[in-house]
Amino acid sequence: MYSIENEQLSISVSTKGAELQSIFHKKFKLEYMWDGDPAFWGKKSPVLFPIVGTLKGDTYFIDKKAYHLTRHGFAREMEFEVKGHTADSITFFIKSNFSTLKQFPFEFEFSIRYKLSGNNLTVTYIVKNTSDSYCYFSVGGHPAFKAPLVEGTSYDDYYLEFNEDETLSRWPISKEGLIEKTPEPFLTSSPVLPLRKELFYKDALVFKYPTSSIVSLKSDKTEHGLDFDFDGFPFLGIWAAKNADFVCIEPWCGIADSVDTDQQFTHKEGINKLKSKETFERSWSVTFF
Repeated sequence: MYSIENEQLSISVSTKGAELQSIFHKKFKLEYMWDGDPAFWGKKSPVLFPIVGTLKGDTYFIDKKAYHLTRHGFAREMEFEVKGHTADSITFFIKSNFSTLKQFPFEFEFSIRYKLSGNNLTVTYIVKNTSDSYCYFSVGGHPAFKAPLVEGTSYDDYYLEFNEDETLSRWPISKEGLIEKTPEPFLTSSPVLPLRKELFYKDALVFKYPTSSIVSLKSDKTEHGLDFDFDGFPFLGIWAAKNADFVCIEPWCGIADSVDTDQQFTHKEGINKLKSKETFERSWSVTFF
């Protein structure tokens, strides 16, 4: 476990999956992250790479050859090295190896950088294609924040607020974890999504191309909350385990397979394509109040 801190915040990160374990605000004496209760969901902030979500039959094809990856890919289960560590910044690193190449036939280097600045945490994903040909991948985050955040409030006291009025459809998820063909109307010209545990009884809320770049967790019964900036991520998931006291805000560069996918990886919705030796970089950030 590694930690970084500044005058406002202290975070800890595990080397397994480079997964955030704690975000503690020193002035407020407030922990913002879900505690990882295994009775509901034992993780806290898994990293999604080299896929986001589920593949149909856990299978995809490259040049007519079948490969197999389980949901969200292998990075979350790998041991990361620490490549840089200062008082307020830390970078974790993995690269392709014999095991990854059997599941994902691309050579890569993948880094995750955590950086603190005042009340803000910025998380940056850096993917480098180290091969002599193209690399295809998805990447995303899955951080779980406590709800309720403070004593004396309940889950239903909280809401998510987008920084723009949103007219959004929810893309339903099949029993197999795939994106259904037909979206369902969800928000109409509104920035506010009240939190209710029933929202997640049919799995995550999946949105494509929201207008907003920031979504905030707020309550009218406390001044504490957070602003989550996901600018540059075309897909957004909102999720919680059934009846659990948290909400995941998930920025994705990639998405699960659709029910009618042809399973060709190069055709996959939201797939990112990198030329040889190119680097992809994307950041999300959270400001805590």
